[in-house]
Amino acid sequence: MQEIVIIGGGLAGLVSALELSKAGRQVILIEKKGYPFHKVCGEYVSNEVLPYLHRLGLNPSDLGAATIHQFLLSSPKGNTLTANLATGGFGLSRYTLDNHLYEMAKAAGVSFKLHTSVNHVTFADDTFTVQLSDGGQLEAKVVLGAYGKRTNLDRQLNRRFFRMRSPYIGVKYHIRYPAPANQIALHNFKDGYAGISAVEGGTYCLCYLTTRQNLKQHGTIAAMEQAILYQNPHLKHIFETAEFLFEQPEVINEITFATKTCIENHILMCGDAAGMITPLCGNGMAIAIHTGKLAAEHVQHYFSNGHNRQQLEQNYARSWKNQFENRLRVGRTVQRLFGAEILSEVAVGTLKYMPAAVKLLIAQTHGKPF
Repeated sequence: MQEIVIIGGGLAGLVSALELSKAGRQVILIEKKGYPFHKVCGEYVSNEVLPYLHRLGLNPSDLGAATIHQFLLSSPKGNTLTANLATGGFGLSRYTLDNHLYEMAKAAGVSFKLHTSVNHVTFADDTFTVQLSDGGQLEAKVVLGAYGKRTNLDRQLNRRFFRMRSPYIGVKYHIRYPAPANQIALHNFKDGYAGISAVEGGTYCLCYLTTRQNLKQHGTIAAMEQAILYQNPHLKHIFETAEFLFEQPEVINEITFATKTCIENHILMCGDAAGMITPLCGNGMAIAIHTGKLAAEHVQHYFSNGHNRQQLEQNYARSWKNQFENRLRVGRTVQRLFGAEILSEVAVGTLKYMPAAVKLLIAQTHGKPF
């Protein structure tokens, strides 16, 4: 019998594991890969997380993180607007950040089962039974779901969003390119957009969202990029002049921004498993870290105050909703302004002369320092 099983070792899973283990709880984290590894992610983190990371004992600058405080947005034809980021952020690869949190969590006493997936989770008699891909089985009092955007476990849990196909795919590269290191840029194209920002080591993360239809129409990622992304002159210049550091891009399918629930069959969902903000808002990593913190706080309260599961679930759901529901809703609304070529041109052309509106949109999708 375990106290806590955490499914998934991304930011939310690692943060919650680290917090709970430091609080004296018994934690085992299950991750299907082995650290370090790359993930499809924009790799920009809002500075709203800095006070919390410092309290954990993690200073991103010690890992070589880039300091970012400017934003550039381009339309499919290349028209641009720029804005200052009031809170600012930093750029750090998931390869580096996740691995560092993993080492911190191990040192704090977290147990890990790597290269292992979860096939099935059931709940009965106030206890979870977790079936593992290696044939093993764990029982636990609390389970956190921090396994990302979409997995077969969502099918087993019969989550509503899983029954709806998503048209989106994500593609990520690391590149060398002479862009301003203090700027995150978002470049629109037909049915998608690409973000580029500095990470550690003088390299840049280039990550874009597009549709399966675009890929199906052109057959390969390279052909699609030339036919679709190159129509934006900024992206054309990046793809033609940058040094690409991956042999093959990282790719993920079925990215969904559909509304999810933060509790399923008594499992507390964290990070993208609870809800994913649209990538153009640039705040997914910060939200994942924040949800991991919130989940850990509520689980610790559960163990310290009478093991009241109903109270645990109600309080966590309320906290999650208060912190993130509106931000995700605004993100879905903003997403509708981009991707469609004409609407994207109009949006950039209009917002260029409305700096207060741009500032408000950014504020509505970001949180306060915590």
